[in-house]
Amino acid sequence: MSEPKKVNRKLYYAIGEVAKMYNVNTSLIRFWEKEFDIIKPKKNKKGNRLFTPKDVENFNKIYELVKVKGFTLEGAKKELKKKSAIEPEIPSENRNEEVVLMLKDVKLKIAKLLDDLEH
Repeated sequence: MSEPKKVNRKLYYAIGEVAKMYNVNTSLIRFWEKEFDIIKPKKNKKGNRLFTPKDVENFNKIYELVKVKGFTLEGAKKELKKKSAIEPEIPSENRNEEVVLMLKDVKLKIAKLLDDLEH
């Protein structure tokens, strides 16, 4: 499988960074996000998409199937479902980072709620 260009491993990637890794337009990434349920970027307050390393890994799988191997979108969806049934989900090496991010997000939401209550 082709690997995306190695970039410093980050917690989140902007849509432009992901597009640059694969030399595609951001519109293709948004389109595949709608077509494939394995790409689930978070969105910040401004609505900007924030892709996790897992999202980038999943984008890489889709890119490999569609652009490299020539699968149709439907064929790629079937292939991904077939692979997920065969390959059990292996715990992410970034699981701790994901938990820390979720906790930080909760902390920010609580801080905002407290701030809103004070005003």
